[in-house]
Amino acid sequence: MSNTLMTTYGRLPVNFEKGDGAWLWDTEGRRYLDAISGIAVCSLGHAHPAVTRALCEQAGQLVHTSNLYGIQRQQALGDRLTAVAGMDRVFFGNSGAEANEAAIKLARLHGHGLGIERPAIVVMEGSFHGRTLATLSATGNRKVQAGFEPLVSGFLRVPYGDLEAIAALSKNKDIVAVLVEPVQGESGIRIPADDYLPGIRQLCDDNGWLMMLDEIQTGLCRSGEWFAWQHSGARPDVLTSAKALGNGVPIGACLARGAAAELFHPGNHGSTFGGNPLVCAAALAVIDTMDEHKLAARAKVLGEQLLADLRNALDGITGISEIRGQGLLLAIELNRPCTELVQQALDEGLLINVTAGQVVRLLPPLTLSDDEAAMLVDTLSTLIRRFLG
Repeated sequence: MSNTLMTTYGRLPVNFEKGDGAWLWDTEGRRYLDAISGIAVCSLGHAHPAVTRALCEQAGQLVHTSNLYGIQRQQALGDRLTAVAGMDRVFFGNSGAEANEAAIKLARLHGHGLGIERPAIVVMEGSFHGRTLATLSATGNRKVQAGFEPLVSGFLRVPYGDLEAIAALSKNKDIVAVLVEPVQGESGIRIPADDYLPGIRQLCDDNGWLMMLDEIQTGLCRSGEWFAWQHSGARPDVLTSAKALGNGVPIGACLARGAAAELFHPGNHGSTFGGNPLVCAAALAVIDTMDEHKLAARAKVLGEQLLADLRNALDGITGISEIRGQGLLLAIELNRPCTELVQQALDEGLLINVTAGQVVRLLPPLTLSDDEAAMLVDTLSTLIRRFLG
């Protein structure tokens, strides 16, 4: 086998060559139920006809011109995305990490505009914001940071879910923003108390800080709302999105409202590929499809059903610490490391993910059928029972 690829991934021993909805087929013709959606990316499933059609039509017309010129598809996407997100303006890049880079730059511009020489951003333990130097510095995971020192300065870390820890920093005059995930994904679908985001909103208002939400994994209907902040009404000043926005086509977005939306000016930021006609056509198809089929409501109902079914199927099993979720962000936490479950599930034709060592993470397509959901519960609960037995 060729070894020309850098060894950045510990890949599973399978290669997929086609997909349809919640299913993937490998090069041997074997079928797999995809319960991870390319890590919350393919929320409409694989080879969705609306996205396929949009890509084919746009590729036959115009793929790229650069942001030196107006891009009608980009403007149309900006109108649609800001409307469903409750924001005013948007910058398009190519990934979630780039969206978070833009948010960090907005925060620093905001701080310098206030005369703060070394602006600081409050971030959370257990967070994940990307792998660029700034976003891995913001990330609360030492494993991601190791070997890449010196890290970017300007981040103050507090425990996730702890409003008092943020409030205790109020006298620090260098703080300009709080960056937080509404639900922490990579650390195991950690869901904070209902008053957490409203509490951060109030602290930001009281101190003149920007409230910045990383909704790269939680956004675009996955939590049961268009964006997770909408469960509580704690509207951020800056919001980042990516993953599901292109259903597999690389696109990221940094959205802002109010004064934060006016911080960038020509020359402050940019992207060669960001928001080109091809990716914007795909993203428009994604938003239109999610809207037409009311997939936020579907995610809420299906997520509640999956939680109930998983809890019932695993009831009384020693070794289950917690089964939790919000919409189609689901987690089964075990009391021991369980990474081998990924291979065991693969052997049974099921794609899952284990994060934080002992949390089975499920991010199935929003288009998952009731029958496919039942199959997922049956297969996974059998595997976990066998593993813990």
